[in-house]
Amino acid sequence: MQVYLDNAATTIMDAQVIDEMTQTMKDIYGNPSAIHTNGRQAKAVVELARKSIAKILQCHSSEIIFTGSGTEADNMALRCAVNDLGVTHIITSTIEHKAVLDTAETLERKGLAKVSYVKLDVYGKADLKDLESLTKKHPGSLISLMHANNEIGSLNDVHAISQIARANQCYFHSDTVQTIGHYPIDLSNWDVDFVTCSAHKFHGPKGVGFMYKNKSVKINPILTGGGQESAMRAGTENVMGIIGLSKAFEIANARIEDKIKAIQDIKSYFIKQIGKKIIGTCFNGDISTEGGLYTVLNVSLPPSKKSSTLLFQLDINGIFVSGGSACNSGTVGSSHVLTGINHPNNRSVIRFSFSKFTTIQEVDYAIDTLRELI
Repeated sequence: MQVYLDNAATTIMDAQVIDEMTQTMKDIYGNPSAIHTNGRQAKAVVELARKSIAKILQCHSSEIIFTGSGTEADNMALRCAVNDLGVTHIITSTIEHKAVLDTAETLERKGLAKVSYVKLDVYGKADLKDLESLTKKHPGSLISLMHANNEIGSLNDVHAISQIARANQCYFHSDTVQTIGHYPIDLSNWDVDFVTCSAHKFHGPKGVGFMYKNKSVKINPILTGGGQESAMRAGTENVMGIIGLSKAFEIANARIEDKIKAIQDIKSYFIKQIGKKIIGTCFNGDISTEGGLYTVLNVSLPPSKKSSTLLFQLDINGIFVSGGSACNSGTVGSSHVLTGINHPNNRSVIRFSFSKFTTIQEVDYAIDTLRELI
């Protein structure tokens, strides 16, 4: 039996998405920048995809800039804020995705911006009082705080953060890679400047994403050499990837409340069963329905002699999970997120992440196998 519980790293592509992309590969082969019929056909499907995404997000299609990944989109938001918007100070947290942290640190190292880190509460959420204090001290900063943490699943209050940002003339970027396509997001009610997306987090293809840029913000591209994406991102568009992103996004947002409930039920069942079968289990981050991402559960296990080989042993048994972010795979050392929330070193951690394809039978098998191993 194989059980895939690493959906926060990447998701299985939806069959409908594969079909849509395959048909596009067969029929749409022109360069979207070409003026002949084949080129215009390619350009048309890219723009229809952009309009479809914008309609779901309740924003203008010109505010969607297609990128090669969520990481590229995060880079673009931070670098353009510093390069083009006069930002000299970045306020973020120590548990952001590395796409944000490494970029902010690089900008600071080059003397382009100073970086401050907001305090976190016990769940790893931004302390709003400290954030308010930092913005008053550094008006005009860029606030970069993710909507949901990719390792522990805690949700930040985007509306509250945006109010603090606006009260102190700050720009606001939120990495929404783990939540866009998983929650009904209405950008007409979100007072933000940038949000970011990666298609493979909601059953779309890898290698494509987008950055939402509020139309009031005027920036220059970080990739130059062509006029694609309204001169905001040079390079021939990934037509098949964009079509896959659009189709996956459409599917993800159809009957989204039903999907949320179904996956939340799976997560709640997992919490109940693992707590009952493995005594001493704890959870990192906010696991409440209102405060935590319903697709992610970060489990802190009681000390065991087998802790160091648990992920390997689960893999042998056909259970695919993560010890943290997939972007940190292959590295030695503790997770910066767990360090940021002061997780004890004598307990091993496993991130289980669920999708619409996860079943109760798979959850039971994973928990029973884990119990046997420890």
